[in-house]
Parts: sequence; C-alpha cells; structure tokens
Amino acid sequence: PMRTLAALLAVGLTCGVALADSPTLTPKEAAKHIGEHATVCGRVASARYVVGAKGGPTLLNLGEPYPRHIFTLVIWEDDRPKFGEPEKLNGQNVCATGTIKEFGGKAEIVLKDPTQLKVSAGR
Repeated sequence: PMRTLAALLAVGLTCGVALADSPTLTPKEAAKHIGEHATVCGRVASARYVVGAKGGPTLLNLGEPYPRHIFTLVIWEDDRPKFGEPEKLNGQNVCATGTIKEFGGKAEIVLKDPTQLKVSAGR
C-alpha cells in the first residue's frame, strides 16, 4: 500500500508540474503551438460581437486589429453571458489559457469559462 501511495503521488506531482509548465506565448508565437495547451498574452487590438453570425461569436483579436489579426480569442454566444461584455476589453492587456486551435489560417483559443481569461495590469 505504501508503494502504491508513493506511485500515485509521483504521478500526481508529475501531472501537476506538467500543467504548471504550460508555456506563456505572444500572439505571434501561438501559431507555432497549434494543438497545445498554453497561455497567450497580448493587447486586445480589436474586439467585436458578431451579432447574427452563426453561433454569435465575440472575437477579441490580439496583437493586430482585424483583418490583420494574428491571434483571436473566441467566445461563443452561449458562453457570452458568463463574460459580461468582453468587447469592453478592447485596448487592454489580457492573458488567455486554453488549447490553441487553427481556424482560417489563424491561431485561436475558444474561451468557455471566465477563469480562462485574465486582464493584466497596465503596460
């Protein structure tokens, strides 16, 4: 039983370290990390709630404004009430954590829970 406990602790600690080691990336670096779980930090260069579009996405573009955007945070309409009015984050520095996906040749993270998004203090 002690050996089993030690093995479980070792696995738990290893997993904990792996999660804590999620890389922190810039919007430009994110494109090289598709499929990885990471944190991407940058300034919201443009923000838009696309009313009427399928799924009603709110798009927060980091680094450069649309259509020159290099990285996008997507909040679908079903999850939007949890975030208040996320387009008000325009111009602010944010960090978002999740799995980086590719859509239309650009990197993105879909945000489902407000704990995935942190607003950074000035700069």
